Amino acid sequence: MDNNQVNQAKSGDETDLFNNCIQHTKAILNEQLDQIKSKKYDFAPEFKFMTIQLYLVGVMWQFYEKQQQMAPDIAREKAFATLHTMMIKDGAKPKRAEKQIAFIKEMSNLKDGDEALAIHIGYESKPDDESLSEIFDHYVNEPRVSGALWRSYDRGKKIILLGGLLVGMAAVWFVTIFIPESSELAILATGLVAACLFILPTFLIGLLMYRNKIKQGERS
Repeated sequence: MDNNQVNQAKSGDETDLFNNCIQHTKAILNEQLDQIKSKKYDFAPEFKFMTIQLYLVGVMWQFYEKQQQMAPDIAREKAFATLHTMMIKDGAKPKRAEKQIAFIKEMSNLKDGDEALAIHIGYESKPDDESLSEIFDHYVNEPRVSGALWRSYDRGKKIILLGGLLVGMAAVWFVTIFIPESSELAILATGLVAACLFILPTFLIGLLMYRNKIKQGERS
């Protein structure tokens, strides 16, 4: 067998290994998602998505280390590579998947060097357990990742942008009608200043409300 055939055989084995890990992981994920449906968790979508991906890294890490007998460091890196492959197979664009994996890697380690909770629990998970629920239960009373706060932020962002646009347009209309001798640059500048005068105070008020909710959540 020449080198080309050897490389093809290795590539085929690698692909099979990826596919087996993805199949194993998706089976576990489907079981876990079925279990958490009835609990009706209300988290920010980005937090929920990130937590599930970290959990999957832990599941894949366990697969490679315990079932494939890989060294822990190699198995961990293999888990991230497999998640990247799975994301692309599920329809994510390669650049988007690459950025997401880089973000997940960044979030996988805590400041003290320990693994993130979701990865640790995913790594320790067993068939038919409630490991994903265990992770989410840990964050139920955390206001910073709540769905309600995220919805408030999303609505506030739309109000700020739309309000700034309307105020800016009103200012442009006012100057155009009542000060017709104004130059186009002056009219545009007036619109921009008016929009900023609406956006900045509104943003600061929203920021204060956000901090107040966080403090109330921490005290409770």
